[in-house]
Amino acid sequence: MTQTLGDLGAVKCWGRVVDEMAFRSPCSVKSALGENPKRVYGDKKVLPSTRLGVAAVIRDAFTSAQDYARKRAKKGSTEDFDPTREVLAKVLSGELPWCQHCHRADDIATAVRLSEEFGYRLVVNHGTEAHLITSYLAERDIPVVIGPLFTSRSKVEVRRRSLANPGKLHDAGVTIAITTDHPVVSIDFLVHQVSLAVKEGLDRDEALRTITINPARMLGLDDRVGSIEKGKDADLVVWSGDPLDVFSRAERVWIEGRSVYAYDEAHHRGQVAEAFES
Repeated sequence: MTQTLGDLGAVKCWGRVVDEMAFRSPCSVKSALGENPKRVYGDKKVLPSTRLGVAAVIRDAFTSAQDYARKRAKKGSTEDFDPTREVLAKVLSGELPWCQHCHRADDIATAVRLSEEFGYRLVVNHGTEAHLITSYLAERDIPVVIGPLFTSRSKVEVRRRSLANPGKLHDAGVTIAITTDHPVVSIDFLVHQVSLAVKEGLDRDEALRTITINPARMLGLDDRVGSIEKGKDADLVVWSGDPLDVFSRAERVWIEGRSVYAYDEAHHRGQVAEAFES
């Protein structure tokens, strides 16, 4: 389990050292279903080398975490501190969401069954085939972080990848965010994934929410970021035009009210000229 589980922190993209950039850690826990753990453990010829095996390992881990949490809660308990089960106990208590890497519809359904069995908050990550079971997800109010959308169909799990899928999910009532899964697709292209998703049917206003307030709410960060409201961090970007227009650029950026970037056209043109000369 230790090789398929990781607690995730939220960081801001500016600061002198990572300690200053991190603003909530952990903010979620992620594990994988599907081909990734099958490949890693299958090559080693050990459990879990099948989809059933991966689900079984996750189930065993949560069952163990339940027992651990009960024992730790008892007055006078001598249960030794276990960092892995401690994190899983926070998922079970609802303190942290469980971000489940899964592409295929059957893997997504497995993720849902596990979340319902143990009662934790599920966020589907990638969700390439989530559009095949939209009503199933919408009925359960399960959000999907979909993407990356610019990759090739390099493995069988992503053969149904399409820029139209975000729009299909939104139209069915599923809350979505869009990811590049950086460095799979460079973070610089996040807004362009969103633009092309709009071209393929995603509502424009919802498109902006997929990279602002929606992901913040999924991870419980919306008390500080995700929208412009009194009391939240002053993390702001001023664009030269519509952010979804490929010709627009970020002109000014503030992090927590501090100016950290200002576009310098003359300097930019100078850099371009140097690149051509070299």
